[in-house]
This record gives sequence, structure tokens and C-alpha cells, in this order.
Amino acid sequence: MKASLQDQTPHQTIVKGPKRKRSIKPPWLLLESFLILIFIGACLLKLPFATVAPVSWMEAAFTATSAVTVTGLVVVDTGSQYTTFGQLVILCLIQLGGLGLMTFAVLTALALGFKLRLKQQLVAQEAFNEVSLQTARKAGSSIALFAIASEAIGIIVLSYFFIPELGWGDGLYNALFYTISAFNNAGFALSPDSLSNYVSHPGITLSVTALFVTGGLGYIVIMELLEKRSWPRLSVYVKIILTTTLFLNLFATAAVLILEFNNPNTLGMLEGFWSKLLAAWFQGVTPRTAGFNTLEIGALTAGTSVLMLLLMFIGGAPNSTASGIKISTFFILITATKSFLQGNLNVSFFGRSLSRETLLKALATATIGMATIFIAVFMLTIFVKDDFLDIAFEVVSAFGTVGLSRGTTSELGTAGQLIIMAVMLIGRLGPLTLGYTLTVRHKSHVKYATTEFPVG
Repeated sequence: MKASLQDQTPHQTIVKGPKRKRSIKPPWLLLESFLILIFIGACLLKLPFATVAPVSWMEAAFTATSAVTVTGLVVVDTGSQYTTFGQLVILCLIQLGGLGLMTFAVLTALALGFKLRLKQQLVAQEAFNEVSLQTARKAGSSIALFAIASEAIGIIVLSYFFIPELGWGDGLYNALFYTISAFNNAGFALSPDSLSNYVSHPGITLSVTALFVTGGLGYIVIMELLEKRSWPRLSVYVKIILTTTLFLNLFATAAVLILEFNNPNTLGMLEGFWSKLLAAWFQGVTPRTAGFNTLEIGALTAGTSVLMLLLMFIGGAPNSTASGIKISTFFILITATKSFLQGNLNVSFFGRSLSRETLLKALATATIGMATIFIAVFMLTIFVKDDFLDIAFEVVSAFGTVGLSRGTTSELGTAGQLIIMAVMLIGRLGPLTLGYTLTVRHKSHVKYATTEFPVG
């Protein structure tokens, strides 16, 4: 009997050990990491040598949240109110937020069964927490190299344009700042009017758009493009992202050009068709979570502003530095609607059929996004006295982590700032959290009899 008890004692000790360990699921770990990063960033921005004039804790926290979520909405002007140290803190927060989210997004895609067809293939298990440490390291290293290489090219190109105008020191610093902000789709600028001074400068505007479009396409798309180099060899996913991105960019550019052509406060004040086309291109592309502007957003017509609401809601590609409901979700919803109207219950494109599960994921993502925006707009109308379009614009901009504003940011107040901070976090982390939840959820094997009832 004694021997039996002695044999059991070590076994009981071993069993109790693991139960004491705290199991943190990846989305919660990411949220905790972001909150810690925001707290550290706010503390650093409150330091006396981080600002020209003291800022409140709320202003520091809002700026840190906007930087970590790579949004770009500000209540304090970045260029004039923050010192070089404060601006570098913001840059670090942008870089950490952008790289951290992109790494997590790619690992989530792997967990969903998405295989990267690269020289170094990364294979994931069914659940995110089963991704091996080796796989995570490879993914993290590859994404970091992709970001560093893209940003290095951006710094070199922008330096070529900034240095002759600003000198070596300021020119290199501006190139560094705008490159990191653009690639991560952050939208932070050193001037209160963003890039309006360069509205007719093709070198700077096209370089900045190239950076945030690259960041908005994401690691998976760019790497597959570099490897395959042929349209027929590309995966269906990459084809969807590229075709939808091209369509949205061209459509938005043409729409802005038409809607603003005779507006004396926007395109109407520019000389020459090519200057107007360049400005229309920039304003058409930037709402897809970039956040820069070369025209005054508050001066745009109501039609252009409503168009931007749609573009900000759609956002960029999954697994990228962009947010929104994502291009793939938008494509699936449009394609499914078209198929239904044509009387075809089978949704197909590029020679492939869409699974029912993927369609439901797209519906869930869009529904959650619209619910978040509706609730935030409702709450903001209670605390902020401003035009409804301006309030809606602010909320959708925060949800898509875009950073464009019609002037409402400075009028938010404490309650409004807290609401927008929450929307920025939800917009940045929500879709990824949903993706993880859909990955590890437990499927029910119980089936009920079907029913039909009127819809619409």
C-alpha cells in the first residue's frame, strides 16, 4: 500500500504543474501586447523632451493608439508639437504595430490552411497555437526582411527628391519618416496639411503611393508575384487581390477626377490636366487605409466624401499593413450577390468555386464591421456636436485605420477620443481576431430541418 501511494505522489505533482500555467490565446496575447505598447508609447510621449509644449495624458494616449494601430488620426500636430525624439517614438510605434500585425496576420493565414508557395514553404496545423516555433521564426524573419527591403528602397527614392529641397539632414529625415509611415499605411505627416505642398510633384506623390500600395497588398501577394512572375501561375487569392485593387484604384481615380474637376477648392485650383489627374489618383488611392492627402479633405464635395467612406470601409488586402473589411471580403460579397441575381447558387471565379464557409466568413466580417461603425457613429453623435457626414467619416476612417479627417478629430473631446481609440483598436485587431475564432471554433455536428421565409 505504501509503495502504491509513493508511486502516485510524483504522478500527482506532475499533473498539477501544467494546470497552473496560464494559457493565453493568440488574439488576447496580441491585444495585451498592443495595450502595453500603447501605454509605453504614451509614457514616452509625455516626457518633457518629447514635446515642444506639454500634452495631456489623453492626447499622448490617443497619439500612441493611432501610431500602434497605424491609423494617423491626431489631436496634436506631429511636426510642430513633437520634438525629434517624440517623432522617433511615433515612428517606432508605427513600425512595431505594422510589423507585429502583419506577422500575426500571416500566421493566422497559415493556420487557416493557406500555404505560401515560396522557396521556404511554411506549413501550419489546424489551430493557430499549433504553429511551430520554427515556422513562426521563418515567417517573422521573412516579413521583417520584406519590410526592411521595401522601406530601404523608399528611403533612397524619397531622399532623391527631399534632399535637394531640404538639405541632407532634413531631407534624409523626411524620407525616413514618410517611408515608414507610408509603407505601414499609417498616414502620419510632419506637416499639418499632410503632403499638400507636393500635390503637383509626381516624384514624391507617386513614390508615397507606391509605398502604401505595396504595404496594402502585403507580404504574401508581393512574394508570390516575385516568385511566379506569370499571371496563369498565380494563385486565385493573388489574382483576386490584384484585379480588385486595380479596379478600385482606377474607378476611384476617375470618380474623384469627375467629381472634383471644377471644385475651386480642390482640383479646380490646379493648372493643367496632368496635375489634376495626379491629385485625383492620390485622393482615390489613399482612402484604402493610407491616410495621406494632397488636397484638403474638408473641401471635397459630398459625393467624393461618400465615395471615400466606401473605400475606407473596404480597406486593403488581408495579411498586410492595411485594415478595413479587406479586398477579398468585398470581392466575395459582390461576386456572391451577382451569382444570386443571375439565379446561380454556385459562386465561382477564375475557374474555382467558393466554399460556403468562406462566404459565411465574408458575411460575418462585413456584418461586424458595419455594426461597429453604426454603434460608434451613434455614440459619437451623442458626445460630439458636428455635421453627421463629418462624424461618419471620422468613424469609418478610424475603423479602416485610414487617418483621413474632415476636421472632427480636434473637436472630439475626451469621450469622443475614447470612442475613436476603441474603434481604431477594433478596426485593426477585430478581423484578425474573427479569423482566429473561426479557425479554432468547435463545429457542431447537429443538423436541423431547413426552413424558408421571405428575405428583402
